[in-house]
Amino acid sequence: MAKDIGVGVIGIGMGLTVAAINRDPASRLEVRALCATRPERLAAAARERDIGFVTTDHHELIARPDIDVVGVYSPDHLHFEHARAALEAGKHVICTKLMVTRVEDAAELVRLVDRTGLKFLVGQTMRFEPKFATAKRMVDDGDLGEIAWAEAHYVHDLRHVLPLTPWRLTAPQDLMYGGVSHPADLLRWFFGNVKSVHALARKGKIMPDYPLPDNFLLNLQFESGLIARVLGSYGVVHPPMPMMGLGLYGDQGSLQADFTDQRGGQLKYVLDRVETLPVATMTFEPEREGAYGHGETVLRYLRHFEECLATGSEPSPSVRDGARSVATCAAAWESVRTGKVVSVSNDY
Repeated sequence: MAKDIGVGVIGIGMGLTVAAINRDPASRLEVRALCATRPERLAAAARERDIGFVTTDHHELIARPDIDVVGVYSPDHLHFEHARAALEAGKHVICTKLMVTRVEDAAELVRLVDRTGLKFLVGQTMRFEPKFATAKRMVDDGDLGEIAWAEAHYVHDLRHVLPLTPWRLTAPQDLMYGGVSHPADLLRWFFGNVKSVHALARKGKIMPDYPLPDNFLLNLQFESGLIARVLGSYGVVHPPMPMMGLGLYGDQGSLQADFTDQRGGQLKYVLDRVETLPVATMTFEPEREGAYGHGETVLRYLRHFEECLATGSEPSPSVRDGARSVATCAAAWESVRTGKVVSVSNDY
């Protein structure tokens, strides 16, 4: 198949994972350009992957006529600037989570996508993880009946990550958006819009140079009436538990699924119709990770995006999904500040 859809990637941390699509002969996507701020590392990454163009100026990458899609994998606080510039230049966009860190910026990107008709995918990797995708199919098929409540967590001791990504300290990264967005968006995928949030936040002691709260508890109520809880904890010694987890509790069955540092995981479930309630277990073996992990997961959402380009269908998660996840995090911060239950604006 001809490699006739050019991709330019801004950010070469997790962004380098995208370059694996060049080795897929069934894909039309081809990474042709990289942009990053450290020239030596940038040049080495391009040589290793046989990518012909590099730049430290994202405007140069976006302006190239051989680039049709811009992948935004820069630090969180730069996502809006880079995604907006790409859309204004007539390029489709893939933006890693979280889309942006302000509701005003999210609304602007929604308006730009509507005006231009371009495709926009938010790279929420957890939606493309096999164990969570399997859980979603079980819910959609009615295997668990009506879900009474749900929970999700993302617990990740960040001390070893900070030296690799010093911008998290100098920006600094907002871990409500940069972390809690993972489990919150996962639940949004299952259950739709969040109606209201009550949240608590506290700073731990193991990252003294990090100036913001790094541990979070959220109670969510969805527009459907379903209730859920979210744990996001990054300022603690990692406990003996999976890094990511999902729990769904229904009137015909319940399940728990997890995602480990090794990118494998399990899904365990019980069904009320099975006498004595034996626990069934699905084990998911680790996949090829690529840069910063998530290698196969990123390839899945790239193939999904490519299909959307070919058929004209809407990517999922879309720019509106991204905006509603941003709004959920913004409401959580307002709840932390006020101590009140806060309504989430989903009007995008």
